[in-house]
Amino acid sequence: MKKEIRIFFTALMFYTRIPCPTYADHSDDYLNKATRYFPFIGWIVGALSFGAFYLVNLFLGLELAVIASLMVGVLTTGAFHEDGLADVFDGFGGGWTKERILEIMKDSRIGAYGVIALILQFAVKYTALNKISTLLLPENLIILFLIFISYHALARLTAINISFISNYSRADESSKSKPIAKSNTYKEVLGAYIGGLLPLMALCYFNWLFLVVLIPLLIVVIYANYYFNKWIDGYTGDCLGAAEQIAECVALFSFIVIWTFS
Repeated sequence: MKKEIRIFFTALMFYTRIPCPTYADHSDDYLNKATRYFPFIGWIVGALSFGAFYLVNLFLGLELAVIASLMVGVLTTGAFHEDGLADVFDGFGGGWTKERILEIMKDSRIGAYGVIALILQFAVKYTALNKISTLLLPENLIILFLIFISYHALARLTAINISFISNYSRADESSKSKPIAKSNTYKEVLGAYIGGLLPLMALCYFNWLFLVVLIPLLIVVIYANYYFNKWIDGYTGDCLGAAEQIAECVALFSFIVIWTFS
């Protein structure tokens, strides 16, 4: 149990800015094992984001509440995944060879492709969260809370699936940003799927059609894996961050469609 707690705090330390005990370290062994808790980190980010949304909505209205939820998510993770999204769009938008794409993604500067991607991504998430909140409030607050948890957990499960089925791209394992797990056992796969799917199972108590969200997310995994392998022979941490952000948007829009037409 003590070992699992240490592994969890390793995940919390790498994937968020939340203070952790001093015994949490960044060894390769614990980082690889921390993958099993990646979707569980989505529970924390989703819960904090919903808390901000709920409190701000009580006093300042829906629009500012949505913005507050997005701000809390970014502050909690330190824009961990947003950074990956920007780097991927810069790299794949400006590079035409594997070496050039990886070189651009390693650059700490952000380019036009990255800026545009971030603007559009936040616009999409703001619109989607505004829409789903309008559809559900005030009668279905519990469902909205579960959606906040689910879209964060499912997006992280979507991203980590790429590492389960592909290889790390950088031959020298260099990265300008953060370390990343490069090997997994059945414990990492099982833990990730439990953490990623449990909130969705809770949603299905209210409407089993919420399971349909898994179809577009599977398409994200398949296409992202194909695209990354085609251009850079695998994935990097930035690739997983970009996949996570895209999966958040896909999950939110899927929830809107499911709720609207069910």
